[in-house]
Amino acid sequence: MHFDKQARDWDNDPKKTERAVIIAKEIMEFIPTNNRMNALEFGCGTGLLSFQLKDFFKTITLADNSDGMITVLKEKIVKAGIENFKPIQIDSLESDLAQNDFDVIYTLMTLHHVLDVKNIAKEFNSKMKSGGFLCIADLVAEDGSFHSEHPDFNGHNGFDKIKLSKILSNSGFKVEYYKICLEIVKEFEDKTKSYPLFLMICKKN
Repeated sequence: MHFDKQARDWDNDPKKTERAVIIAKEIMEFIPTNNRMNALEFGCGTGLLSFQLKDFFKTITLADNSDGMITVLKEKIVKAGIENFKPIQIDSLESDLAQNDFDVIYTLMTLHHVLDVKNIAKEFNSKMKSGGFLCIADLVAEDGSFHSEHPDFNGHNGFDKIKLSKILSNSGFKVEYYKICLEIVKEFEDKTKSYPLFLMICKKN
């Protein structure tokens, strides 16, 4: 997956923006309003989801390992005049972000690219304040066809609710909300296929 090369054209797909709008609405409806909260978007890309949440949090740290995505994001922040965004290019949560710093961590269509989900779940917990919320929006377990046009993809083919819940529970979270929020429709040569996308919200114990 070559996200640096895709960064300039990332926002040209209106379906990505629609996806962000839907997930942002679900997050804001579940999490109690508090404009003193600090949030982290992990795997932010060009910030589509955080732009929908910019007035909901005091500060938002937007983290991604793609230099191309962060470059485009910084340009968007300047153009929009947003002052509470903190973009950062990171290699790992463990070394690049402070402990117990965030009230909310959220991620959209990123977790399936993370090879070690158990480790990242523990890192999420370590970066979060007690009672904080973790919001994961990603693919329901699928047959592997979602990334079939990317032969170099080596991540996860979505997630089973029970298995992911167990990983998060073992990492100090309690699952409080789960919903299938939308479907991503992809066109193939011989068929059209829909991929459900879930939102899971957990609370740090």
